[in-house]
Amino acid sequence: MEIAVIGNSDFILGFRLAGVEMTIAADSDEKLAEAVTGVLDDSSVGILVLKGSDMERLPERIRTTLSESVQPTVITIGGEEGGVSMREKIKRAVGVDLWK
Repeated sequence: MEIAVIGNSDFILGFRLAGVEMTIAADSDEKLAEAVTGVLDDSSVGILVLKGSDMERLPERIRTTLSESVQPTVITIGGEEGGVSMREKIKRAVGVDLWK
């Protein structure tokens, strides 16, 4: 399973330096939506990392798909997570609550 990071070039730079290979620069709303749709169709991606403000820029249909997605598990950094906590996302992905 791979980690994919989508965002502007400043956002993805740190992930590149950390060794994440699948980083996609998307500066416009159209490129962002296209990149997210492509990652959702890629079965090798297990985790998708987005900036919280980029999540808000996506069309409602894609945001709904991301919030319900188990694979890839979507992690937003900064800003709101759309009401779903990290604990709930891990529980949904793994199948058990690791904090109990």
